Amino acid sequence: MTDIDVLDWQARFDRRIMRSIGMPLAKLDHGRGARVWDDAGHEYLDFLAGIAVNSLGHAHPVFVEAVTAQASRLAHVSNYFTTEPALELAERLIRLAGAGEHGRAWFGNSGAEANEAAFKLARLNNSGGARSRVVALVDGFHGRTMGSLALTGKPHMREAFEPLPGGVEHIPATIAALEATIDESVAALFVEPIQGEAGVVELPDGFMTAARELTERHGALLIVDEIQTGAGRTGQWFGFQHSGITPDAITVAKGIGGGFPIGGLVTFGRASSLYSKGQHGSTFGGNPLATAVANAVLDEIETGGLVENAAARGGQIRERVDAIGSPLVTGTRGRGLLLGVALAEPVAMPLAAEAMRAGLIVNAANDSTIRMAPPLIIGDAEVDEFADKFSRALDAVASTRR
Repeated sequence: MTDIDVLDWQARFDRRIMRSIGMPLAKLDHGRGARVWDDAGHEYLDFLAGIAVNSLGHAHPVFVEAVTAQASRLAHVSNYFTTEPALELAERLIRLAGAGEHGRAWFGNSGAEANEAAFKLARLNNSGGARSRVVALVDGFHGRTMGSLALTGKPHMREAFEPLPGGVEHIPATIAALEATIDESVAALFVEPIQGEAGVVELPDGFMTAARELTERHGALLIVDEIQTGAGRTGQWFGFQHSGITPDAITVAKGIGGGFPIGGLVTFGRASSLYSKGQHGSTFGGNPLATAVANAVLDEIETGGLVENAAARGGQIRERVDAIGSPLVTGTRGRGLLLGVALAEPVAMPLAAEAMRAGLIVNAANDSTIRMAPPLIIGDAEVDEFADKFSRALDAVASTRR
């Protein structure tokens, strides 16, 4: 592909795709495992996995077989019917989350749709109108639809679309802020176990325990957004499981479908009885194609030991980044295969671009953080390859700073 070819597809994109996103970094053609190729034949080691989505990498045989087999039977049936894949996925998620005998699941098509369902769940926990407040965290990200945007604590994402659904307050991720905020007027607290869009930031020690204790004491729901941290990515099936607490609900998406669009809400205990008939739905939610693929993806993660692999490879990546010894790197954070590399200077964008030139896909979560979320299938050799390419990218950026 020539420079003229690149300019041609970029011009087509600029002319015909809605300007709600930036210009794509490349026009990808195909993928296999942890690698993708653009239509000029350039190969990239994919350490972003569609932002934590492609948990089995690209074109995994299990994924391909599940799509093909289910598409040949039933692809869609609407909310008037159910299918075995939907029932099986609900039972599987309830088991993996430890939601117990009262656990229930609802399915939509995306993480934002899952958080919309959770937002409405919070509104139902209203004690006859006495609970009108919903609390979320300042640096939290929960999606771009109007309800999920109201929960998102980033002003630059919200301001152009105000007024948003009301009654939402954003507090810092501190135990002191929790203690000052949670009372009998709060319907729900939304948290992410690791704030991916904020730069892969973990919550302070003891935060989840305090959140659980305070919400339980005052009758508020604790709703955990597991959209980026779920499906084994952090070295546990769900991020909340690192803290030993039991939430009232979790939202899921991204990695559970391994690239097929699906989202969902899983409820625990009394939260499972808040919705009643006719209060929520989704035409495509829980369709047999999406749920069959999700079952196959989660089965492969479970039987293939990929949760344990995420924990092991995550530790290995941290060691490799430390061993590079670049003065631009101040440390790594996160868990499992959801990692952020903290930078001493605001060079994340040029560093991600240099990594791409070296054949490595990573992401600038903000000006001074590189985010990595490789597929759960990566092995030792790919981690070594990552370290080599990332080291070269760091050297290239460092050379421009001298």
